[in-house]
Amino acid sequence: MSTAVLRPETSPAEAGLAELTDLLFASLRRRDQRDKGAKYLRGLLTAKGRKSIRNIASVTGGSAAEQSLHHFVSCSPWEWAPMRRALAQYVHKAVEPQAWVVQSVQIPKVGEHSVGVDRHFVPHLGQTVNGQQAFGLWLAGRRVSAPVNWRMYLPGSWLDDSDRRRRAEIPEELPGETLAACAAAVVLEVAGWGLPVRPVVLDARSPEVRSALDTFAALGVPFLARIDPGDRLTVADPALPGYGAGALPAQHIMRSVSGLRRPVRWLDPNVPTPAVRTSLAAAMRVEPAREPSRPAAAEAGRGRMLLLGEWRDPRRPPAELWLTGMGAAPPGALLRLGKLVRRVARDYREVGEPSGLSEFAGRSFHGWHRHVTLASAAHAAALLGERR
Repeated sequence: MSTAVLRPETSPAEAGLAELTDLLFASLRRRDQRDKGAKYLRGLLTAKGRKSIRNIASVTGGSAAEQSLHHFVSCSPWEWAPMRRALAQYVHKAVEPQAWVVQSVQIPKVGEHSVGVDRHFVPHLGQTVNGQQAFGLWLAGRRVSAPVNWRMYLPGSWLDDSDRRRRAEIPEELPGETLAACAAAVVLEVAGWGLPVRPVVLDARSPEVRSALDTFAALGVPFLARIDPGDRLTVADPALPGYGAGALPAQHIMRSVSGLRRPVRWLDPNVPTPAVRTSLAAAMRVEPAREPSRPAAAEAGRGRMLLLGEWRDPRRPPAELWLTGMGAAPPGALLRLGKLVRRVARDYREVGEPSGLSEFAGRSFHGWHRHVTLASAAHAAALLGERR
C-alpha cells in the first residue's frame, strides 16, 4: 500500500508521486520515516512560494510537523544513495534517456553559514557570486529530463576549518576534491548503479572542469564535451588543413574546414513550443595538444578524438565547439545529443527550481544531500505526471 499522503482529487504530479513513493522509500526501514518522506515530497509539490521546511510543513501538518520534518531531513540517519539509485532506475525506465547530462549549478546564498558557501566566479555571468556550487547528473531524453545524482563542491575554506566542518557535519573521511573530480564522481557513482551507460554530455569550457575528460577517456566512458574556442588541439587527418602545424585553437581548426559543413535539423526545447531548427555542422579527427607537465598515464588516455563545430550563421565563427571520443558517430547525431543541455536547462528552470532543488536553507551537509534527493524525486513526479 502506498505511503503517499494524497487528496481524493490528485494532480498529475501527485499521481506520479503515488507511483514513485513505495519504490523510493523501500530503503527506509521505519514506517515513521517513510511517512515523513511522503509528507516532505508532497509539500515540495504543493507548498506555495519558497520550499522551506516551514512552508512544506504548512501543507502537511502545520507547525506540529515542522520540527519533525526538520529532524527527518537534517538529523535522521538515513542514507540518500539507495534512494537516488531507486529514483534513477525509475526515471531511466520512464524517460529512456539518450544521455547523462552533467549540469554545473550555482546556488546564490546570503551569508556564509550554509554548507559549502564561498565566493565563486561564474563564467556565463562574468562575475563572482556568493553561494554553493554543485554538479547534478540528469537522465535526459528528447522530451524530458530529471536529475538523479548530486555532488557538492566543498572548497578548502570548509574542509580545512575544523570548526566549520564540525558544525556542518561534513564527514571526516570526505576528501578534498577539485571541480573536475566532482564532475567525474557524480557520473562514476551512477555508472556503478547498474544502469545502461549513456554518453556523458557536459560543459568543459572551464579549465577547472576540463580534466574530468581524462577520467572518462581512461575509463572508456563515452562523452561529448563543449570546449572553449581557444582550446588547443592538433589535426589528426593528413588530408585536412592544419595537419603537421602543431597545436592550434579549436575555432581556427574548424574555420579551416568550413567547406565540410552540412545542414542538421534539431529540436529546440528551450522555447515555449519546441521548434525544429537547422544548423550547419562539421567534424574532424583531432588529438589534444601534448602537455609535457602532465603524467604519462593521463596523456595515454587522451587519444584521437572528434572535434565537432556548429554554425548558426554561416558567415560567422562556429557558435559551439564539442570534443568527443565517439569517433564513429555522425556529426548530426552528436549535435542533437549536445542540444540535450537545453532540455535540462529548461526542465531545471521550469520544474526543478519550483520543486525546491536550489532552496535548502539549512547548514547541514547531510541535510543538503537529503533535501536535493527528495527535491529530485519531486521534480520527477511533477514532470512525469504532467507527461501523462
